[in-house]
Amino acid sequence: MNLDNICIILDRPDESRNIGSACRAMANNGISCLRIVGKKSDYDDEKVRILAIHAYKIWENCRFYDSITEAISDCSIALGTTRRKGKKRRDKYYFPEEIAIRADSLTQQGARAAFVFGNERTGLTDDELNECTGAVTIPSSEGFASLNLSHAVQIICYHLFRQAEKTRTGFTGSGFTPISLERLDKTVDLVTDSLESIGFFKIAGKEDQKRFWKDILSRASLSEGETKYLEKIFTKAKGLSSK
Repeated sequence: MNLDNICIILDRPDESRNIGSACRAMANNGISCLRIVGKKSDYDDEKVRILAIHAYKIWENCRFYDSITEAISDCSIALGTTRRKGKKRRDKYYFPEEIAIRADSLTQQGARAAFVFGNERTGLTDDELNECTGAVTIPSSEGFASLNLSHAVQIICYHLFRQAEKTRTGFTGSGFTPISLERLDKTVDLVTDSLESIGFFKIAGKEDQKRFWKDILSRASLSEGETKYLEKIFTKAKGLSSK
């Protein structure tokens, strides 16, 4: 595990104090990359400092974005944290220890892995969760399932840190860096455009197809060479269908 390649993303948090506590949770586990969807001017610097204590530098180095999609664009996988399930939400949820193993492999290959945490009151909406490529859930009592934001950050970061400790002197990677989600979006567009051109699905189903391909291809951790080869396959299929 390369903890430097782990990104913790807070989506429009309400409380400045929770940001400070999240910084401290990250520092406890050797993780320093914090990104926030929102504006820095919306938060009280002093309240962050009081709760962050010696982890205040994480806040100082924090980067701000207008959307989750923008915040995760240079990552190869992005897991939204949620406890809610529903018809429009994802059908596959990882546990923290499961996704820590996945992140271990990815980050050792030079890729970034993002973990996205929703607003304290509302969590991640369906649309926000769908901006991610997967979901992770932290088991908790049905009688009181809601976790404090910084507690959720602590639990995820702890599992990542523990996995890093387990493999600190072992696996060295497979020799390539998986593509970023920004790069993957271009491939997904090519794949779905090709499928649409040969009448594989109706226009109304295109967004569902994009989500499907992005989810499975992000889990595959494609190299640049593999990505180009996949694009050639769909480009050729499109060309053959027009003959």
